[in-house]
Amino acid sequence: MTRQAAALQTYNNELVDCIEDLCSKREELNQQIKLEEEEKERLQHDIHVLAEKLSRVNESLAQRLATRATFDRTIAETEAAYTKILESSQSLLSVLKHEAQNVSKAMEPRRKEH
Repeated sequence: MTRQAAALQTYNNELVDCIEDLCSKREELNQQIKLEEEEKERLQHDIHVLAEKLSRVNESLAQRLATRATFDRTIAETEAAYTKILESSQSLLSVLKHEAQNVSKAMEPRRKEH
């Protein structure tokens, strides 16, 4: 019986050691889980903060794009109007030169008559 009791004691000691080893590994795993859960929370917070920043940047960008489109339209309209003014000025100058030549020609015969 002593031999059986000794074997049983040995098995019991090994079983206790295995259980303690498993408990230790479980505790280590719990610590890793806790760290990863904390990291997950930090990352989720960062994602939330970045999503808010992205939303603000998108809104600002949309406003700036709309403003730029207004500038582009205003510039195009102004340049078109200015081109028309230049064309009108050129036409007016051409008409004025032509009329000035006509007036000069009309006055030349009178000078010869005097």
